[in-house]
Amino acid sequence: MPLDTSTYSLALLRLDGRRWNELRRLTAQISTQVAADGSSYLEMGNTKVMCTVAGPSEAKGAGGVRLGNDRADIRVSISIAGFSGVDRKKSGRNDKRLMEMQHTIASAFAQNLFTKLYPHSTISLSIHVLSQDGSLLAACINACTIALIDAGVPMHDYICACTAGSTSSYSSNDETADPLLDLNTMEEQELPFLTVATMGESDSVSVLIMETKVQVGRLEGMLAVGVDGCKQVRAILDGVARARGTKMLEGSRM
Repeated sequence: MPLDTSTYSLALLRLDGRRWNELRRLTAQISTQVAADGSSYLEMGNTKVMCTVAGPSEAKGAGGVRLGNDRADIRVSISIAGFSGVDRKKSGRNDKRLMEMQHTIASAFAQNLFTKLYPHSTISLSIHVLSQDGSLLAACINACTIALIDAGVPMHDYICACTAGSTSSYSSNDETADPLLDLNTMEEQELPFLTVATMGESDSVSVLIMETKVQVGRLEGMLAVGVDGCKQVRAILDGVARARGTKMLEGSRM
């Protein structure tokens, strides 16, 4: 299919051929691991993530003593394959960036899940990163959302995440720079960007992380583009969940 350039100059296209407000190809699968309570596989461009859910299960300590409080405890573990990136280095459990990502994901879903329904219990999320090409935290959050739906854990709404950046670096001091949606690794290395996650189709922000510098005048545009991207992601994930539900209903009627 030929590229429509009637309203968009080829000079303004990104390196992978996308416009400024286009997502990369996003695909997701649900119930990929039969042995897990919930599982998913998600691709955002060349970023590929698997997620499995264990629980809710009763939390017990030594001697069978019940642990926890009146809410379920959300535990997140992330493992990154050594071959997932260009550097081919293995990240340990005490890696600071991994620990920050785990805490961010756990905090976001602790507010979204109905944890009061499962006192003295634990919900464990295991994330396996198979390939990295930008938007890693966003991909992990989206994979967790689908896996929790598969596990049947009740939640307020989808938590969907996306990245947004700016076409100019901080040092250039260009106030007229345009925002970009869903950055890949090359763009993240060169440009300022943020990761935002919203709840459902609303503009309610659950996660907002920015590790780079940017002029204040550009932040509002980046955030607006990111929130719009989250709504696009939600529509895709909702289609995956509904297709799985339809398939299950058809199987039960046979």
